[in-house]
Amino acid sequence: MASQDWLEKDFYQILGVAKDASDADIKKTYRKLARKYHPDSNPGDAAAEAKFKEISEAYAVLSDKEQRAEYDQIRAMGAGGARFTAGGGGGQGFEDIFGGMFGGGRGGQYHFQQGGSAGGQNFEDIFSMFGGGGAGYGAPRGPQPGRDIQASTTLDFETAVNGKTVTLQAPSGQVKVKIPAGVADGQKIKVRGKGEPSPNGGPAGDIILTVSVRKHPVFEREGQNLRLKLPVTFSEAALGATVEVPTLGGPTVKLKVQPGTPSGRVLRVKGRGVKSSKGTGDLLAEVQVVVPSHLSDEAREALEAFRAVEPQENPRADLLSRAKS
Repeated sequence: MASQDWLEKDFYQILGVAKDASDADIKKTYRKLARKYHPDSNPGDAAAEAKFKEISEAYAVLSDKEQRAEYDQIRAMGAGGARFTAGGGGGQGFEDIFGGMFGGGRGGQYHFQQGGSAGGQNFEDIFSMFGGGGAGYGAPRGPQPGRDIQASTTLDFETAVNGKTVTLQAPSGQVKVKIPAGVADGQKIKVRGKGEPSPNGGPAGDIILTVSVRKHPVFEREGQNLRLKLPVTFSEAALGATVEVPTLGGPTVKLKVQPGTPSGRVLRVKGRGVKSSKGTGDLLAEVQVVVPSHLSDEAREALEAFRAVEPQENPRADLLSRAKS
């Protein structure tokens, strides 16, 4: 991205964060905005799509430590009256160069912008317009690396767990990128040497691919483990039972619920979590005792008979005691 663009765009204002916002706050804010304006959530809405591209561009710069420092320096110089533009084709809009850069892949929309820590616009580049390098004005400069290309893709939950290969149409031609099994939401994958070519014989830049993962209606991810909420009836929890539990992309498994199992207890199914280079996780099933909303006369009589003989214990006694201490 040309420094001229950085001078004209306030990425902090676009994301709605303070200039001293932490990396965590920037990431949290971006995710919230990305969910709101993502094209999948706003089909046919050109304004939402433009906003999504704008916040993605801002996040790509502010989430990269080196790019953010460079951006802050350039903005500070602009505020003081200095104004620079990149030489050559640096001012050309990114979408004019790389429009429709990604192709194929279920559930994948891809967005690009120029920039990056490797070979990105810096003060040495700026001063070179006046005839010299950053260290000694007039000193010869060696080959410069090409710029990195920032890209993003959104994957379904199951696809992210199992891994996938996507095809990019990069400046060097089509590039296949293998997304590893167990890729996490927000994880970056670097494809070396497939970014912009060098302007003077140096190495090409890289492609930095950021992966976003859609939520699953049943499963959540905790590191290498998968987690779900398991509804059971009162009688199953009180007397014990063997119940069916779904697995991600596979057949159901049988899980034994011990007698007297309370709501909130987590039952473990070994080896049915995320499989990656880090190992294989487990499936964690959190028990939730379901209270029936409608009772037959016979069921009500049975429950009333049970209440008459159930242990006379106050399940809230410990709660009340701790609240007073």
